[in-house]
Amino acid sequence: MDEWWLVFVPDPERWGPLPEEGVLGVHDLPAAVAAVGLQPGDPVFVRPDFVVDPELLEFALSAEFHSLERETRRNYALDIRLLLTWLWRRGIPWRQATESDLRAYREFRCDSSLNPSRISGTKWDREASAFTRLYRWAKVTPLPVDSQRRADRAADARSSRVSWLTPRTWGLWQDVGLRGLGPDGTPVPGWDGRTELRNTSFVGFTLSSGLRRQESGAILTFEVPSRPLRSGRYCHGQMARALSRSKRDRTFYASVDSLRQVSAYAESERAWAVARAQAQGRYERLPLMRLITKVTTGRTPMVHWVDRDGVPGRHDLSLLDWRERQWLFVEGPQGPEPAWLWLTEQGMPMLPDRWNTVFRQANQRCEQALLTPEEREAPRLLRVAEIRGKVPYATPHSLRHSMALYMLILLNELMDKKYGLTAADRRDFAQLYGDPWWLVKTLLGHKDVETTKEHYLRPVMHLQLESILAFDTRTSTVRWTRRRT
Repeated sequence: MDEWWLVFVPDPERWGPLPEEGVLGVHDLPAAVAAVGLQPGDPVFVRPDFVVDPELLEFALSAEFHSLERETRRNYALDIRLLLTWLWRRGIPWRQATESDLRAYREFRCDSSLNPSRISGTKWDREASAFTRLYRWAKVTPLPVDSQRRADRAADARSSRVSWLTPRTWGLWQDVGLRGLGPDGTPVPGWDGRTELRNTSFVGFTLSSGLRRQESGAILTFEVPSRPLRSGRYCHGQMARALSRSKRDRTFYASVDSLRQVSAYAESERAWAVARAQAQGRYERLPLMRLITKVTTGRTPMVHWVDRDGVPGRHDLSLLDWRERQWLFVEGPQGPEPAWLWLTEQGMPMLPDRWNTVFRQANQRCEQALLTPEEREAPRLLRVAEIRGKVPYATPHSLRHSMALYMLILLNELMDKKYGLTAADRRDFAQLYGDPWWLVKTLLGHKDVETTKEHYLRPVMHLQLESILAFDTRTSTVRWTRRRT
């Protein structure tokens, strides 16, 4: 064997049944893992000779590594494992790797025709950050790779790929991909839409609010906005800092129409899923359950609960991450039910990454319904523009991108002369509320307006230029010709 292995410490409820005789002589494996200092989600690097590497174990437990978000630690560990395997096969201890070794690895990862899974410059920059963190912690000098060196960064890296759909295209994508309708708007024979309302409600709510997949996917039932603004068209809610990327509380807004959809889902599909789970005793068999007794209000809402043993606990609602939220239950009419809003058909919390599967299946349905077999033969990215334009393609993050671009265009038009605002009116609007970029930055929860511009400036400029060319070119040409004659 010449491949490194990676094992992640599971969450408490995911250990599963362990043999009574123990594992490799360890009778209480969870306790032994905790005694080492490992926490759920921490990586353990195992050498090809099936020995846990003690030095990399120290790295996983270090403050430099543990200060990262759990998902980032997971991604970095996966990147490091690939490098370790590549070096091992060449007989190079990872501590002795040189700049030339890392250059060769980068060439293999990004450019080599011998690598069937070459990566983009953006992906390489992330891997370089992982390696830099490892070698800095190990105090290896000189650093074989440094993400701060221009030479070690990819020139073709893109900070973001903005993927967005127009409102009309979103409607087509939902009708075909989530509602099972054909190109003519009639139901496809054999369509099974047991989760149709859940999926379309999630799309409507997330598209309206601009929340990230994790933010929207881990919301609790009592966090769904219910207080409308003065206009009556939007409601506002509070996003927990533990769910946000910036780790700051923020206010978000969702349209009343999207919230009506969520309410319909909660009263129908969700209620049925809960009833089935209760009838089958699913919740009674859960290894971990926290039954909420009360949620306080005020500047710092607190969640109070009791566990299965009757032991009380409490925590700041804003500091509960998505993993802890799946353990929260409320007392319903027929017994305990999850506080988590979006549920699977089995009545269990639908974890945020599961939405990727929903979107992937919807994209596949769109391709089956809107493209011919010949048009589907070529991979999506290799198809000509005419064929790609026939079928919508979406990801969970497309919802956020679409909302941001829609708001930017709407606010820019509001600031333009098309709505009859004078120069003084536009200046007063900007002074009172800020320019469109600042407003969208606030809606998205970005720390800096430059982050918003970095992501969305290019597509907005493209749309504005397209509008100018489509609207003014013909008129300007006629006027120019008349002046010449």
